[in-house]
Amino acid sequence: QLAQSGGGLVQSGGSLRLSCAASGFILDYYTMSWFRQAPGKEREALSGINIMTNETAYTDSAKGRFTVSWDDAKKTVSLHLNALRPEDTAIYYCAAAHITRATIETITKSSLYDYWGQGTQVTVSS
Repeated sequence: QLAQSGGGLVQSGGSLRLSCAASGFILDYYTMSWFRQAPGKEREALSGINIMTNETAYTDSAKGRFTVSWDDAKKTVSLHLNALRPEDTAIYYCAAAHITRATIETITKSSLYDYWGQGTQVTVSS
């Protein structure tokens, strides 16, 4: 399972860190990714990291402002959100897929993901 923490309310321009701890499955060759869904919008992929190779990928929505990282000792993937904007307001989800690459193709295909976190709310005020 994936247990998320972090998130909350922040002013525009601020930063947050989201965390997602994995347990209960063997973490070999998994790619851990982050998605978000704003009210009335489709789920959107943001970023992913392969935990064996540390290969990362970012979509345009995340590139330059968000950073994904993996802590192998804690079995936790984090997403650092910087320079937040009101349009970043959404529920953020982590997910795990048993795939060997973190590329734009793999991080944007949600059907590949076997495990999902419970979601955490991020609200950015203007």
